Amino acid sequence: MKILPPTPEGLSEAAEALFDGALVAYPTDTVYGLAVDPFIEEAVERLFGAKGRDIRNPVLLVIDDEEDLFDVAQGVSDMAAAFIEAFWPGPLSLLLPKSPELPKSVTAGQPKVCVRCPDHEIARDLCRTYGGPLTSSSANRSGQPPARSLDELEAPGIDLAIDGGRLPQSLPSTVFDPDEFRILRAGAITDTQLRAVWNGIAR
Repeated sequence: MKILPPTPEGLSEAAEALFDGALVAYPTDTVYGLAVDPFIEEAVERLFGAKGRDIRNPVLLVIDDEEDLFDVAQGVSDMAAAFIEAFWPGPLSLLLPKSPELPKSVTAGQPKVCVRCPDHEIARDLCRTYGGPLTSSSANRSGQPPARSLDELEAPGIDLAIDGGRLPQSLPSTVFDPDEFRILRAGAITDTQLRAVWNGIAR
């Protein structure tokens, strides 16, 4: 595994590797994630293999800004847009109708894709340098603790890692369906915070 600095040169090298289907570890606002291009099915298969992840589990995607959202999502409702405005960039992962172009392996055949815009410059810079969305499955074997530093990376087959230092302890992102008001994973954004936005739109 080659370690790269979070410089323009390091990010460019990582982006070039991603174009070739590489598996890249990088820091986010929660833990280190594993990036592949979600549209390269062979790379997605490598991601599942490295993590020992069940193919029935969908993969989270990250984006640099809202414009990239429409590469992977078919549409954004007014309700979803309200949560985006309130909590992005940040630790809120939203379930949105998937683009038909997105491989079924990313969403485990489900009709919605999980997306967020992280509040971490390196993560967004990597997406920006690459020019599109990337996967952000945690950089650990399934069932093991998530990695908060490069020393804790244990998933095999990682080609490159961008060094963002040791990340502070934090809650995972909240996984939330904005159109059904359904929390699939509790995390950093609380039910109370979500309900405040919901009530403001629904009233």
